[in-house]
Amino acid sequence: MSCDKVMLIRHAERPSPDKRFRGVNLEGRKDKESITVRGWQRAGALVRFFAPCDDRFSHPALARPRALYACKAAPEDPSLRPRNTLIPLAELLEADSGVELNGDYFYGEETALVRQVLAAPGPALIAWKHLSMHIIANAILGDEKTAPQYWPYERVDLVWIFDKQGEGWRFTQVPQLLLAGDLADVVA
Repeated sequence: MSCDKVMLIRHAERPSPDKRFRGVNLEGRKDKESITVRGWQRAGALVRFFAPCDDRFSHPALARPRALYACKAAPEDPSLRPRNTLIPLAELLEADSGVELNGDYFYGEETALVRQVLAAPGPALIAWKHLSMHIIANAILGDEKTAPQYWPYERVDLVWIFDKQGEGWRFTQVPQLLLAGDLADVVA
């Protein structure tokens, strides 16, 4: 059985360049490669966004993931933010149904990631870095026209959803609307 739904999110809030908002690890210690306190709030809110208690999703295109993927940290690119973003959801899904967080792919290995995701049973959720979100989208869709070819730097509050339809895929964007300040619009 292959994947019939892929949901793609950007990692949660990152530290600000002016150091007003610093990254913190899961234990609350300062860590420039981790998400901010607000990012951890988003990561916590994503738990019930993707795994609501009553299976009543805020949007009909959403689904409970059966596979989780996050960009792997590398010595030259040590960001832990994609993984941080999925840790709370991974803890719930692993306890509920044995779903594990896969962090086998580095930034730059998006095509290999998509091959694995599409071969595994879905639905799948990927947390990644904004600069290559369109590469993942294009690899799923098989074209460079359906999905936007950029993910805005400031947007951490969207979900790109790909649903298998026959031999092709349908693309949908869903605003998360989880925290104050999240935007209701999508990327054009």
